[in-house]
Amino acid sequence: MPRDRGIGTGVRLPDFLGIGTQKGGTTYLHGLLQQHPQVFLAHPKELHYFSLYHQRGLDWYGRHFEAAVPDQRCGEVTPYYLFHPLAAERIAAALPDVKLIVLLRDPVERALSQYFHSKRLGLEPLELEAAFAAEAHRLADADAALKRGESHRSHQQHSYLSRSRYEHQLFRFEKLFLSAQLLVLRSEDLFDQPRRTWDQVLDFLELDTAPLPKTISRYAGGGESAEVSSDLRQLLRMQLEPTSLWLDQR
Repeated sequence: MPRDRGIGTGVRLPDFLGIGTQKGGTTYLHGLLQQHPQVFLAHPKELHYFSLYHQRGLDWYGRHFEAAVPDQRCGEVTPYYLFHPLAAERIAAALPDVKLIVLLRDPVERALSQYFHSKRLGLEPLELEAAFAAEAHRLADADAALKRGESHRSHQQHSYLSRSRYEHQLFRFEKLFLSAQLLVLRSEDLFDQPRRTWDQVLDFLELDTAPLPKTISRYAGGGESAEVSSDLRQLLRMQLEPTSLWLDQR
């Protein structure tokens, strides 16, 4: 039975979170979950409480779940949580028994998809190779700034390779949560075997079996990454090889 969460708060807080990865199919999963009658998802998607708006407090966060009925599972989906250096500790402090869903996409395809996403939104002035080459410099002071409570534009918008290094990000959550609280899925499985993956999600969240909902949202984008040269893809594959090996061993 869902219950009030958050120590001593008395406010309704999530039973589960979708924590990432960006460009990994979280919008598609969100579209599936919001059609299950036992699920209440906060509006809008990506509240960013544990990343950008933590100073607003649990009362502000809890107001996003006030409309849920008692027997619904409450949840929210913010892909930035997986990458933000403080999110895991903040979540553990506020929601120690929360369930966490992680979607991990092929790291090269994810990195390219994020670049073109930032480019379409006007957030990236550099061309592809220059943007990847500039990433280390752009993010050099990011963790320190975020830990001081400051914002950091490039950490969210220009973190193409860094955000694809899942082994470093998931480790923060595995230190703080039981393995039974984490459901780690491959994005490719969600799209290639949606029925099987949907059943895994329902079982993890202890929801009644339900038909796979109809939804058209998958990886949002314009397909620009298909034009990326094989040489650049190979270079990115080499840079992200440790992550690919880590994924293969999970």
